[in-house]
Amino acid sequence: MSLLQKAARALTLIKNTVIYKYKVMKKGRLKEIVSELQNASKMHLAQSKEIEKHIEEMKSPAEMRKTTKGKGRTFRSKEEGAGMTEKGVSDYKKENPGSKLQTAVTGDVKPGSKAAKRRKSFCARSKGWTGERGKAARKRWKC
Repeated sequence: MSLLQKAARALTLIKNTVIYKYKVMKKGRLKEIVSELQNASKMHLAQSKEIEKHIEEMKSPAEMRKTTKGKGRTFRSKEEGAGMTEKGVSDYKKENPGSKLQTAVTGDVKPGSKAAKRRKSFCARSKGWTGERGKAARKRWKC
């Protein structure tokens, strides 16, 4: 092979390659990357639309009434020990499926029972509550 043929072959090779960050990439591989990026952008567009839809749903939920007076009240007044009523807990569970929210542990419980552990956990968690409703809730839980 003559020097001229070698140069022509090298020129053809250079035409079909691109130097990118010190790596040599074939023209065909670049086309593959372009295709992959186009598919990825379609996927990201679909994901962004799904997230946007979820945000819209979060803006306007059928919010439960937060009241301490009347027939459909969902919270107790501070004189009654604050906290949610059974109706409040059931309304919350309807709005938040899968929720494990429960009403206060107010009665006598066996030491070591689930209820006793819930009470102990609540009392530890609410130790720093200094507001009127917080103090009332701790009293209702018998902390």
